[in-house]
Amino acid sequence: MTALEPRDAAGTGDAAVKEVPDGLDGTGTAAGTDGAGTDGAGTGGVLGSSLRALSVGIVSVVLLIAFEATAVGTAMPVAARELDGVPLYAFAFSAYFTTSLFGMVLSGQWADRRGPLGPLTAGIAAFGVGLLLSGTAATMWYFIAGRAVQGLGGGLVIVALYVVVGRAYPEHLRPTIMAAFAASWVIPSVVGPLAAGTVTEHLGWRWVFVGIPVLVVVPLALAAPAIRRRASGPVDPEAPVPALDRRRIRLAFGISLGAGVLQYAAQDLRWLSLAPAVAGAALLVPAALGLLPRGTFRSARGLPSVVLLRGVAAGSFIAAESFVPLMLVTQRGLSPTLAGLSLAVGGATWALGSFVQSRPRLEPYRERLTVAGMVLVAAAIAAAPSVLIPSVPVWVVGVAWGWGCFGMGLVISSTSVLLLKLSAPAEAGTNSAALQISDGLSNVLLLAAGGAAFAALGGGAAGGHGAVAEAGAASVAHPAAFAAVFLPMAAVALLGAWVATRLHERRPA
Repeated sequence: MTALEPRDAAGTGDAAVKEVPDGLDGTGTAAGTDGAGTDGAGTGGVLGSSLRALSVGIVSVVLLIAFEATAVGTAMPVAARELDGVPLYAFAFSAYFTTSLFGMVLSGQWADRRGPLGPLTAGIAAFGVGLLLSGTAATMWYFIAGRAVQGLGGGLVIVALYVVVGRAYPEHLRPTIMAAFAASWVIPSVVGPLAAGTVTEHLGWRWVFVGIPVLVVVPLALAAPAIRRRASGPVDPEAPVPALDRRRIRLAFGISLGAGVLQYAAQDLRWLSLAPAVAGAALLVPAALGLLPRGTFRSARGLPSVVLLRGVAAGSFIAAESFVPLMLVTQRGLSPTLAGLSLAVGGATWALGSFVQSRPRLEPYRERLTVAGMVLVAAAIAAAPSVLIPSVPVWVVGVAWGWGCFGMGLVISSTSVLLLKLSAPAEAGTNSAALQISDGLSNVLLLAAGGAAFAALGGGAAGGHGAVAEAGAASVAHPAAFAAVFLPMAAVALLGAWVATRLHERRPA
């Protein structure tokens, strides 16, 4: 178990991470967790006096990022139309994704060498600058450039937050703070689209982008002193600072560029697209092999399977979820607002699943929880296309997706907890980056595969270049095109249930 100890009087006052033997008292609290006595992190919980400012600060950062993520999706179609950029609509999303992959690796290197405060503050600054660039854009390409800067910041922030959790929180409190991260998405998932729609209608879409950066300053100011005190600097202040791994930086650039090129090729189903597809794969495959733990793609026990499960779970679920509103609008005649709200309950059940996995009494059963979670995800994805049958009520999707999100809450938070548990303190940044890379890379690959299958089987205008098609144009989509997305993703999720049985290293007899 890792614990935090203050430096000696000659130090800077920062906190260093050091290994201590496992030794829990009868209440499940680690003895000597942080040297802060009974008011320390080990006994006060995540809102104890020693961790309160840090917890409130970093959860508030997640809350605002979650609100931005849900709000921007509502404002994006209006922005694209006003900037005459509907044909480039998909690139506004892929630009964020590709640069965030690079940011994740850079953040892991930076945090392991110097601590997480630097990449966290730089990431939030880049995130805000990107929002301002997009919000003031006069052309679509300028808007896309802003999204790229925003993605770089998002990649820096997410990995830095994982390192903060790994350094500043004792092991038994990490499931709780991860559950708080998940809970931060509940209100934005319900309020975000409605608030963004109101702002877009009455003030204009630009305010959705330019209004958020100033709000991030307060939680950062609250959290920064606590991060500086408890989690800044290298893990071992007396050891020489390791050199920047330039090979990993090059691989990060390769995986970002390769993923972007592959996504472009999957959207343009012509023979000419084979050239960028091959080029993208040639860049992406060796980069992924170099950035992910050895044994990830064969599901080796322990850390490699944790990283693989994160990608399988996130990719299959997000790829399927992206097509749910389109299916409800084009096949069952729902309005876009109602189609989106049909998934709103998922935010609450996701948080509930994350809360359940955080209970200390369930810690011995974490592997079983992840298996059950993946089975729920697979069942939800498989049940969603049942509404293609006219006699099946549309509320079936909402119910199924609620259970699927509960399963995702169990799985995603558990993989985060297990990754920190299986990582040495000096490797927490690099391994956290690998987890996020698996998540993001799986998203783009399975989305590209699902989109290609959808277009090939009669997806019609809705699948072309990510453009927002009119309902009449999209209605030409054949029901089989949706089934070609959901059923393979359900099979991928079911494969994840097997991967979940390999999260713990085999103990010697």
